[in-house]
Amino acid sequence: MSDTLVVGKHLGRDFQRGVAALRDVNCRIASDARIAVVGPSGSGKTTLLHILGGLDKPTSGTVEWPGLGPFEELRPRHIGFVFQTPSLFPALTVAQNVGLPLVLAGNPASAGPAAAALLDLFGLGELRDRLPEELSGGQSQRVAMARALVMKPKLVLADEPTGQLDSITAQFFFDIVMEQLEGTGIALVVATHDEAVAARMATRWTMDHGRLVSEWPRQDAA
Repeated sequence: MSDTLVVGKHLGRDFQRGVAALRDVNCRIASDARIAVVGPSGSGKTTLLHILGGLDKPTSGTVEWPGLGPFEELRPRHIGFVFQTPSLFPALTVAQNVGLPLVLAGNPASAGPAAAALLDLFGLGELRDRLPEELSGGQSQRVAMARALVMKPKLVLADEPTGQLDSITAQFFFDIVMEQLEGTGIALVVATHDEAVAARMATRWTMDHGRLVSEWPRQDAA
């Protein structure tokens, strides 16, 4: 397969009443990419992530996944998502939520051990039997990231993953994420307002009023 995972060409996304969330966006995600998508609220960051991950369709332009295979195999096998809003299933325990992608992929026997290992890494092992309603917002986000990583996908798309974490916890959390991705070839694209997170990514996409106004590659990111 190609080392180019996703290609977006002239992407546009219009909503009701003529609101344009994306305008003529061209972008590419390579394997092992580390991309921060920055910009003010309402600039199109979330919409772009959803389209690149196949959760939404552009109203103009095209998106292709040359390095990920057919559209129907994207999730949960090849793309892991961390959403900005709560996304854990309320009837499942923390461990069951994390292991769910493996169950859906037909590997239920490995779901429990894999979930336990990731929860321990994120400092959440003692919460494995709790329900989502018993978690704080920050704990829920860490569980969601563990779930996104459990399948070892080729691409992780994360929307404000540290938005509900204090600065110390956010640093700890992101240290673990980067360690888990090191040497795996997994690409990470993060929409964020957190400058400490953005500064650690090799590439920065700046969004403004639905347009990708700049792409800044950095070779010195940690």
